[in-house]
Amino acid sequence: MTREAAAGKRDLYHLDECGFAPTLPTSYTWARVGVRPVVPYEAPQGRRVNVIGALAADGPQPRFVYASRRATRATKTPKTGRATKTSPAGAAGAAGAAGAAGAAADGGPDSAAFLAFVCHDVAQLPATWDALPADYVRERPCTIALDNYSVHHSKVVQAAEPVLAQAGVTFFYLPPYSPELSTIEPVWHHTKYTDITTRSYADGGALQQAVDAALDQRVAAYQIAPHNLSRAA
Repeated sequence: MTREAAAGKRDLYHLDECGFAPTLPTSYTWARVGVRPVVPYEAPQGRRVNVIGALAADGPQPRFVYASRRATRATKTPKTGRATKTSPAGAAGAAGAAGAAGAAADGGPDSAAFLAFVCHDVAQLPATWDALPADYVRERPCTIALDNYSVHHSKVVQAAEPVLAQAGVTFFYLPPYSPELSTIEPVWHHTKYTDITTRSYADGGALQQAVDAALDQRVAAYQIAPHNLSRAA
């Protein structure tokens, strides 16, 4: 699959969910001699930010998409790294923004939100899985590698899998406890430990803005067309 993706014959995405607490993990920083940096602890209840994302690292044009949501009633419109920002190719993704924003009560994705994100933001289908035309087939097959999170194996997702497979979208479940096989894991790690410089947030909205700003930079970075330096030389 990786070779097909590198050749532009298949879209290969690694999908995963990640949570951001208002007090982020501490690492290293600079401080005056004799001064101990202090990071205030903020309780996560009702202020966590949950993100679902997908990364296509292989192929002629890498792509990163994500949608974030606070663990409250407030929702965040999904941001995507698809070509819609620069060309009409990803226009279908914008139609799914409202659906992908839906989530469980704790702010995490439920089956409906997961499938909406897959259909509209990742695979860029013209409709949700249960509204696809019977004869619709994606131009390129799309494989989504993901872990064994319970939502990914829910009855609703199992019902959608045959329909999505007929349209050219399939799921590839990674072995249990193997995050090293997912190319999106480093994105979450760098975002948590490096990209977000402020380590504590008293307000959930401010945390979400910081998470979105960091991930937007990732979106923009993947939109830059790659260059083959050896060929250019």
